[in-house]
Amino acid sequence: MPLAFNPNPGLILVCDYQTGFILPEMVKRRPVVVISPRLRNRVNLCTVVPLSTSDPERPQDYHCRIEMQNPLPKPWDSKFVWVKADMIATVSFSRLELVRGPKDFEGKRKYIQCNVGPENLLKIRKCVLSALGIDP
Repeated sequence: MPLAFNPNPGLILVCDYQTGFILPEMVKRRPVVVISPRLRNRVNLCTVVPLSTSDPERPQDYHCRIEMQNPLPKPWDSKFVWVKADMIATVSFSRLELVRGPKDFEGKRKYIQCNVGPENLLKIRKCVLSALGIDP
């Protein structure tokens, strides 16, 4: 179900990178962190940075590891995730959805609203600056 609201910076969502991207770009569903605020005249778009449970082969300044207060559901259920700020993207809300949680006792899907918190959002934004070659 595509996102139907403007997400705040720090919110973790799932992005479908499968359609319209080409290798070596990201081409799978992956959790992301919203890093852009709502901007006037920028309808149904936000800027995100992907998260990964896999360590980078060679960590760089544009990677950072953050601790999850509440791990996401499988397959992303890890206490720590890596920010892949070199893969920053501005995407349509139609690519985004809330993280799917387990179904309730009636079989209805539950969705999880998880945030990285202000300290981690600042770390992520510093990684983005590094990925763009901008000194913080």
